[in-house]
Amino acid sequence: MIVLKNASLQRGKKPLFSQSNLSLYHGWNLGLIGQNGSGKSSLFSLFLGQLTLDQGEFSLPKHYRIAHMAQEIAALDRTALDYTIDGDEEYRHLEGRITKAENDSDHNLIASLHEQLDSIDGYTASSRAAKLLNGLGFSSEQCHLPVNSFSGGWRMRLNLAKTLMCRSDLLLLDEPTNHLDIDAIIWLEQWLKQYSGTLVLISHDREFLDGTVQHIVHIDQQQLNYYKGNYSQFEGQLAARLSQHQAEFDKQQREIAHMHKFIERFRAKATKAKQAQSRIKALDRLEKIAPAHINSPFHFRFEKADKISDPLIKLDKIKAGYDSKIIVSDINLHLRSDSQIGLLGPNGAGKSTLLKTLIGELPPVSGERWQGEHCQIGYFCQHTLEQLDEHASPMVHLQRISPDATEQSLRNFLGGFAFHGDMVFEPIAPFSGGEKARLALALIVWRRPNLLVLDEPTNHLDLEMRHALTVALQDFEGALIVVTHDRNLLRNTTNELLVVASGKVSAFDGDLDEYASWLTHFRNQESNDQSPDSATSNQPIDKKEARRFAADKRKKLNPLRTQLKKSENKMLKLQQRRTELAQEMAEPSLYQEENKEKLTSLIQENTDNTQLLEEVETQWLTVGEELEELEHLLKQTQDLYK
Repeated sequence: MIVLKNASLQRGKKPLFSQSNLSLYHGWNLGLIGQNGSGKSSLFSLFLGQLTLDQGEFSLPKHYRIAHMAQEIAALDRTALDYTIDGDEEYRHLEGRITKAENDSDHNLIASLHEQLDSIDGYTASSRAAKLLNGLGFSSEQCHLPVNSFSGGWRMRLNLAKTLMCRSDLLLLDEPTNHLDIDAIIWLEQWLKQYSGTLVLISHDREFLDGTVQHIVHIDQQQLNYYKGNYSQFEGQLAARLSQHQAEFDKQQREIAHMHKFIERFRAKATKAKQAQSRIKALDRLEKIAPAHINSPFHFRFEKADKISDPLIKLDKIKAGYDSKIIVSDINLHLRSDSQIGLLGPNGAGKSTLLKTLIGELPPVSGERWQGEHCQIGYFCQHTLEQLDEHASPMVHLQRISPDATEQSLRNFLGGFAFHGDMVFEPIAPFSGGEKARLALALIVWRRPNLLVLDEPTNHLDLEMRHALTVALQDFEGALIVVTHDRNLLRNTTNELLVVASGKVSAFDGDLDEYASWLTHFRNQESNDQSPDSATSNQPIDKKEARRFAADKRKKLNPLRTQLKKSENKMLKLQQRRTELAQEMAEPSLYQEENKEKLTSLIQENTDNTQLLEEVETQWLTVGEELEELEHLLKQTQDLYK
């Protein structure tokens, strides 16, 4: 059992929790939640022995083995499989001793060590590691590639695989789904259900929390508040208490009444019936959880567009891809003014390619794309954040769109996205990833689109902002097509699912629970099917053109690799300085009156270092993903003319 008794902890002068008590029993799966900066990561540091309490008692069972997912990874030459196996330190230790005993020809010791290896199931280490990698989306071929060949997002998956490989009594996971697609999240959820130790999980994915934890600790008002149940049950318990704040509760009920009005207006119309039924189901769930979010700092809605075309966009017999390389074929998609589509499919199947073709950013290789006269697209993807002006403030970003709008109206609007006070006039360069994502979404909302195309819009967003976005999308009177690993958002905002797989787009008649079964079947079929991809195997290949294409792509590889290496080196230095600052700030003498100036300086440096690190990490991940996509295309092209 893990026990905190009358525990108080602060970072710098900021108290995180005070005189708090908590008992965690072995075998619990626990979700740790709270606002950013409330102390979730600091509690992890306490468990890991990196911090000590300022007051109170903390006890952890002796010889408790702790597994914790690292947030960085060096560019190693070791294969992905070997790196994952390294997580089983006991196996690696015995392996090293066996090698030494064999060199010494100590046969008695060799026999003894092999018995120990058998007792820890060591002979299955490679197969166990391969299963972990496969579950997280790595192909058999990728398992044998060096770690330094993977992009940032995939290296994070490797860190997760290595962590899961570790023999542990306590597993600490901080946002493990950040770099996973929905397929890998479903697999990880199932894996964690079988974990026999104590799991403490920090996550902004409510459905993932619901599927993996049975206990919640909410850090709020400097207290560790325990709730029995999963996240939805926590919301219900919290709502019962918070609904007593009648004024705020009444305000939220007026929001829900507005959505009811939409349903009543369109229920009887055949053309709107499917959309209304979808909102009835989702609204029922939102009504149950809404009181738990009455204190949310986010409050916004999509205003109805002045004009709308119907249909908005038509794709007929489209082949989508890059240059001559076809990624998705036979696309026939008509987006009507009330379409609400969730896009599913295995990682790398072409979902983002389809969206770029849909909005006209990527011209189709063949086929016809038509767009309505009054189609106004709001497009969000991870590159949207890069297109923000780092030197401009949130206010300036909006004023560039609407120069005649009053400053007060813009301030009121930005307040709905939690940009208040002087923050609306500050350059966004030091903003966190979450703050930049909120601004990017705000700019889309302000333009009043009638078609929303969202590619992983919840990355960087916390639970409160995800909830606010879900509510706003429920009230959106336009067309929506979304790719997201947030299953809660999919369930509550879409009424139609499409699957992109094996180079095709097809309707999926089941729900998200049935998609998990479909995915298992698809993976089994894919692993047994060694034939070439159906989208390319029957096409005649112009080898000269393929070689020209490959040569062009190779020219772009080195600049990206150089940029990736620079970001990686800078990130490692910032991470090292973060560790040094944490050690300096943990020194008790620093908090004496005569060291006040030094403490203030360290706190400011720590804040600046953290913001810069997050910015560099974002650049690293973006460049890595671009490099990975380019290398993947290059390999596919080379395979065509082997």
